[in-house]
Amino acid sequence: MLNHKRVKIGVLSDTHISGFDENLKRIIDENFSDVDMIFHAGDLVELSVLTLFNDKEVRAVYGNMDSPRVKEELPEQLLMEINGFKIGLIHGWGSPEGMERKLAARLGPLDCIVFGHTHYPVNRSIDGVYFFNPGSAVDKRFAKSRSIGILEVGDELTGRIITVK
Repeated sequence: MLNHKRVKIGVLSDTHISGFDENLKRIIDENFSDVDMIFHAGDLVELSVLTLFNDKEVRAVYGNMDSPRVKEELPEQLLMEINGFKIGLIHGWGSPEGMERKLAARLGPLDCIVFGHTHYPVNRSIDGVYFFNPGSAVDKRFAKSRSIGILEVGDELTGRIITVK
């Protein structure tokens, strides 16, 4: 056993807001107060959304609905290693059909791919790759409820989806 320090990551995507949002701020404060960092998987719309995360370390990518300024400031994808796990962060594109396959082909061999775009939560392994989509914290057009996620990376990588109001 390696006994890595467990890293707790708050994950959200598809916030689709262009300024301060009281409800999203409440969701972040209630659910991410003890996280070590935050991943945002795109479709922020405006960079000001990042100010809602207090002083947390944030890793974010742009999505298809983001403003030109967001696309100038943020990368399309991020590849990182946390506790020996290779993790990719990307928004996603096109039809949700076959999304995991498309993402794996784009990013290459990884342990975990965190993504957004579909607004539908995903928390499963396929062919040895852990796919994690927190859904959308503000929009439930494509899912039964709004949601965010928590990834925990220690000696193993686990995730959970949290339904929010």
